[in-house]
Amino acid sequence: MNALVFSGQGSQYVGMMRDLADAFPLAQQMLEEADSIMGVSLSTICFDGPADTLKETRYTQPALFVHEAILATLLRDKLPFHAAAGHSLGEYSALFAAGVVDFATGLGLVKLRGELMFRAGETFPGTMAAVVGLDDDKVRELCESLTEAGNMEKTVVAANFNSPGQVVISGSAEYLRSKMPDFKAAGAKMVKELPVSGAFHSPLLQSAQQELEKAIYAATMRDASVDVYSNALAKALRKADEIRAALVQQLTAPVLWTQSVVAMKAAGITTFYELGPGNVLQGLVKRTVSDVTIGGFDTAEQVKTQLS
Repeated sequence: MNALVFSGQGSQYVGMMRDLADAFPLAQQMLEEADSIMGVSLSTICFDGPADTLKETRYTQPALFVHEAILATLLRDKLPFHAAAGHSLGEYSALFAAGVVDFATGLGLVKLRGELMFRAGETFPGTMAAVVGLDDDKVRELCESLTEAGNMEKTVVAANFNSPGQVVISGSAEYLRSKMPDFKAAGAKMVKELPVSGAFHSPLLQSAQQELEKAIYAATMRDASVDVYSNALAKALRKADEIRAALVQQLTAPVLWTQSVVAMKAAGITTFYELGPGNVLQGLVKRTVSDVTIGGFDTAEQVKTQLS
């Protein structure tokens, strides 16, 4: 059985989607619709940059969703799949692929999510860091010991469980930076700050979560056509109401990617196809489960090969 997986922030690159727009009228049409919904020329930012603008979460998230939605649409009839999952922002692309939201609804939610997260990062300056080579439970325990309950300025949480031994921590910027040596002292091989504009998947996003919740419950959503694995729960969901609740939770809860990939393998998934820019998730899947087939689609050339 096949699963489609969709990446989140960090996979974007200047020039993304240009070849898709040149090769497929449908891709060009979807990009024009995206520009209209966004109220800015997202396509120009994707095609020409600059990289610093594309890196702003209010543009990164819509760019990734549009890229992934275009690929899912182009490959829909040629790439049968039985499950879908996305890393953080990618979960919205998975919901589009599974028929839960249409393109305009999905992009509208992603646009709002990106704006809210961007604003939250300005209100509560936060950052994230990758911790490599330390046991997942050890990272979680250390975060708990470093956090003062209810104190946003002294918050560090395990935010992304990406693959065994690779966890991203998130929290208030100055405090997290001051505590990075603690993780090295506990045995981590590497602790590296990430180029992000906020403390994603942490309590610092509670203000954004409240506004996003209203939009999620106001949006039209249908039951999923295939199992969609939730970041917050690491289990398959189909019912629209369950998906809504998990999406709200996702913004401040950790991304349980390792656990989701393990659950998909246990459910019989033997092939993982990453749809979107780059190949980050292919690497994470490879480090998490064995005896599976892994592939990806990003460029027009890769899509043409599958369609021929």
